[in-house]
Order: sequence, then C-alpha cells, then structure tokens
Amino acid sequence: MYEVLMGIDNEADRRAVAQAEAVADLPHAADELTAHLCHVFQENPEGASVHQLSAVRRARETLEAAGITCVHHEASGDPADELLAAAADVDANAICVSGRKRSPTGKAVFGSVTQDVVLGSDRPVLAVPAPRDD
Repeated sequence: MYEVLMGIDNEADRRAVAQAEAVADLPHAADELTAHLCHVFQENPEGASVHQLSAVRRARETLEAAGITCVHHEASGDPADELLAAAADVDANAICVSGRKRSPTGKAVFGSVTQDVVLGSDRPVLAVPAPRDD
C-alpha cells in the first residue's frame, strides 16, 4: 500500500481539490493508495474537528469518487512541524502540499509551510500549484 499524507489548509477549498486531483492521478491510486488528510490547527477556540472543515470534505469527496481510501488526521501547533511528524507517524511514502502565492515580504513575515515541508522532509514531497485565481 502507498501512503500519502496530504496537508490540507482550511482557507481554500480549491487548493484542497487540486491536491486531491493530483493524488488521484498517481499511478494505481485507486488500487494501492491511502490518502491521509491532515489539517493542523493553529488556533481552535471552538474545538473544531478536521471532519468539519469544508476543504477536507471537498478533498475527501474528490478522492473517494476516484476510489481512494481516506483517513483523517488533525494536529495542533506549527503546521510544517506537525505535517512532518504526521508523515513519520503514518510512515507516509510521500507528502502532498499546496502553496499559495505570496510576495517575498509575505514569505519573510508569514513563512511558507510548503517550503518548510520540502526542506525538512526526508521523503518525497508533491507540491501542487494553487489554482490560478487563488
């Protein structure tokens, strides 16, 4: 079985769907792949669950329509650190993330989860481009 950890942001359903479509396009995905949908909460005063996030639901719908098994994961803390830890926990064969366009100043101020995952991972990372109008 091939395990892919997907870091899902809750701000853009279209990025999550793009990630799901990219994973569904992997060879033999429907037969041999499990997608681990992971969202990292940084602030969660209402106690929301990963199952309640629209982006996660949309990604799951896309993957399940392609015949791919989905598992949900959630964590709290620094997104890049938690995604890397989750990938290790599930022994993921790959990590799938989707970045957003930011100016160089925005990257310096807010950081880049995608960049941190790519640079910090010891496993392949599939970086899916954000849809053009995101």
